[in-house]
Amino acid sequence: MRRAGELIAVRPSGAPEWLYPAWQLSNGVPRPVVSRIVTAARERGLGEQRLYDLLTMRAGLGRRSGSERRLADLIAEGEDDQVVAAVRAAS
Repeated sequence: MRRAGELIAVRPSGAPEWLYPAWQLSNGVPRPVVSRIVTAARERGLGEQRLYDLLTMRAGLGRRSGSERRLADLIAEGEDDQVVAAVRAAS
């Protein structure tokens, strides 16, 4: 599923296994937006680690008072188009 662009995975330095973040799943099934995110990242030339970093870094996107949100938080909230646009704008 990772190779097909249906899931995002990262491999920590020196680790033999891939890690699959839970925020890309809903009830154990990949969220449909994940494939759109992966496609956008590939079009921009972003590798999996850079994409993971982009989706999980604090970005100050806050509608929540007192906290900064991550793009991964927006995925869980259903803000799919905003996340895809942010990945398309990334370098």
